[in-house]
Amino acid sequence: MSLLYALKPNPQQMQVDWVEFPKDNLSAFVATMGYSRASYVEYVNNEKIETLIGCHMNAFAYFGGVPKECLYDNMKTVILSRNDYGKGDHRFNPLFADFAKHCGFSIKVCKPYRAKTKGKVERFNHYLRYNFHNGLRVRLSMKHYTLTLDNANAEVLKWLDNTANKRIHQTTLQMPFELLAQEQLQLLPVPKAYQGIHPKALIESVAKKYSPINSHKDLEKLYIPNRDIQCYDEFIPMVANIILPVGFYGGALWS
Repeated sequence: MSLLYALKPNPQQMQVDWVEFPKDNLSAFVATMGYSRASYVEYVNNEKIETLIGCHMNAFAYFGGVPKECLYDNMKTVILSRNDYGKGDHRFNPLFADFAKHCGFSIKVCKPYRAKTKGKVERFNHYLRYNFHNGLRVRLSMKHYTLTLDNANAEVLKWLDNTANKRIHQTTLQMPFELLAQEQLQLLPVPKAYQGIHPKALIESVAKKYSPINSHKDLEKLYIPNRDIQCYDEFIPMVANIILPVGFYGGALWS
């Protein structure tokens, strides 16, 4: 065993990526733990933010906890633009940022054109494609079956439990599951199901990020989840004072 893995575990990071399989109309969410190299895979038919959040929750349940930070590339569902509020202070998707806060992890992003920063998950992506996915397609086709979302997820879980996370990893020289058992002792607990942005958090975000001058343009970009409209009633006067200047539209704002 290398000296690095004889030291105390440091479960700081989980690296996250999408792997696309266009011939099958599927993508795979892949998460790899930075210390143990344990990995979780979930096949999906879209890469929407709601899907991304659901996959994160399933990954945390699989790993038995939440790491202190998660690393991404330039996923638009995670990061909207870089350095908007200063160097290294990026503008994240407000829904995903709220989800990260709910779970207790911080968001980290690779530098532009430096995707190899998340090399642990990138290497696993190659392993997934050539050790599992392509072989599964061949086996199914020989039996005249088509690769689907359901059979892909059923088979990949068996592969993760019996092969991928039980192999001797070339870097750590240990089984990922063995190191994960140590890693779990320092992970944050898996949170309750995420219910979406709370209206108060949404209003605070508006007050901080958007000015009256360009508010109409900016609000077009703001994500507002579907909710009962009555839950926003108490915030209407506050929004009016934040967004619209006094006398806008030539009279009273609300009747």
